[in-house]
Amino acid sequence: MTDHSGVSVVRWPGSGDLPGGGPATLLAAYHLRTQAEKGEEVAGVDELPERYRAEVLDPRAAFADDVVLLALSGDAAVGCLVLTAPVDGRAEIKRLWTDPDHRGLGIASGLVGAALAQAGESGVGVVRLSVWEWRTSAVALYERLGFSVSESWDARERLVCMERVV
Repeated sequence: MTDHSGVSVVRWPGSGDLPGGGPATLLAAYHLRTQAEKGEEVAGVDELPERYRAEVLDPRAAFADDVVLLALSGDAAVGCLVLTAPVDGRAEIKRLWTDPDHRGLGIASGLVGAALAQAGESGVGVVRLSVWEWRTSAVALYERLGFSVSESWDARERLVCMERVV
């Protein structure tokens, strides 16, 4: 799928390798920024909590059962999203990230749209996600795309849980 910005959304891993190794660089940026926003800033990937470090160091293993979507500008990955494997008719969107230099081009919307299409093709009835409350532009994006706030399934404070019927 290619949108008006010349960015295409593809499933990873696809055919051939990408410069920069695919989603690892984007996942690192996502996790480092999130840690900083939570007030737990770390100097680099090696200092991330093990769970997040594992995603960055080996995304293929970390997301083996999931669908990883990449937004490509040419052959450079500029956005990513993970759609978890369905459980009881539900899947979850995780790790939505757009490179800051490529924001405002509809990349995040394109990734979410592709994830919703993938979920529908897989027989998923509901897609859910969680987002930190301070990411107000992300919450607004999800609301524009039809997600609504739902009862929390995660006990972490300041986390907004949302879902949408596919």
